[in-house]
Amino acid sequence: MDFEIPEQLRQFLNELDDFIAREIKPLEEENIQFFDYRREHARTDWDNGGVPRKEWEELLGEMRRRADRAGYLRYPLPKELGGRDGTNLDMAVIREHLAHKGLGLHNDLQNEASIVGNFPVVLVMHNFGTPAQKEFIQPMLNGEMRIAFGITEPEHGSDATWMSTRAVRDGGDWIINGAKRFNSGMHRATHDIVFARTSGNDGEAKGITAFLVPVDTDGLDIPYYHWTFNMPTDHAEVTLQDVRVPDDAIVGGEGNGLACINTFTHENRIRQAASGVGAGQYCLDESVAYARSRVTFGKPLSERQAIQWPLVELQTEAEMLRGLVHKTAWLMDRTDHLKVSDKVSMCNYRANRFVCNAADTAIQVHGGIGYTRAKPFEHIYRHHRRYRITEGSEEVQIRNVAGHMFGYVKRG
Repeated sequence: MDFEIPEQLRQFLNELDDFIAREIKPLEEENIQFFDYRREHARTDWDNGGVPRKEWEELLGEMRRRADRAGYLRYPLPKELGGRDGTNLDMAVIREHLAHKGLGLHNDLQNEASIVGNFPVVLVMHNFGTPAQKEFIQPMLNGEMRIAFGITEPEHGSDATWMSTRAVRDGGDWIINGAKRFNSGMHRATHDIVFARTSGNDGEAKGITAFLVPVDTDGLDIPYYHWTFNMPTDHAEVTLQDVRVPDDAIVGGEGNGLACINTFTHENRIRQAASGVGAGQYCLDESVAYARSRVTFGKPLSERQAIQWPLVELQTEAEMLRGLVHKTAWLMDRTDHLKVSDKVSMCNYRANRFVCNAADTAIQVHGGIGYTRAKPFEHIYRHHRRYRITEGSEEVQIRNVAGHMFGYVKRG
């Protein structure tokens, strides 16, 4: 077994670091209000539903354009889409590396914005879209279109196969009725992939269909956005009342929408896990450095076992998680991702829990200054805390692992 990062990937990480120093860090420093103690206020349009300010999203857009021109943004995508065929293992290493650098314009996961992009909806369209739907991919990558993803509902979250939204045939069209919650990105989306049950019974995998719905379709409304622990919000409440779409709006075939959901969630889960390891390691490194320099009662904090032991426990967990994330990503590159769904769940729930614990511990080690917005730990905690719920809560991840262990879930 070889645990060395391939030389080609190591060189790519060095390229990214040089690009960040040359083009992204100066741009960040010119707009430092979005990254220092003012970050939450500067990013949030408080009088417009709490959604991201236009200026903040324009800055993210400029970062993406620079990264795209430099050839980094599309790295994980197939070459036919302008990417480099980046593997899941590549992305696990890259995402950890970028998150380990701390908060910054290079990798602000609050908006899933990074110089190396994560494109689960693009992959859904590429893998399952009709030829006409695939024409949307390049406009999506260029920032001219945005497609949101409507799974969660007011009465259903991780129990997606029990969703209440229904679609029925009406001539050559479909009529959709229901509601979606935390439908992220709807404040600037041009389309929403809406999932609805079209056949079968609650709880069955078959019978859920994905519909590509323009957001200006009659009957699709956004009554409000949910204000969250970490602001700004782009998490819309969406209602669908007699929304009419043509049959060619279906993505992935009638009744096969769960395949789209699984592609979306598995891509996100493993990369969230890698980011959690990186951000958690950042918190640990900052805590160790502070403990070595901070003197109390005549001695450095680093000599205190009360400081050492919690950090040792977390560092040990980081090492184990890093190995599990890399192994799982490597397996995903070699087999159907559903066959390692339990491993992906392990990575996701443990890494999300780890980074929250690491951020909380960093606050404690730093004392009062750790609790202030002069340090990034509160922001890291508030951001990563949501991942213990989204893409399937950690309880659902554990349930998935148990299902594989005890034979209630078939692999693949």
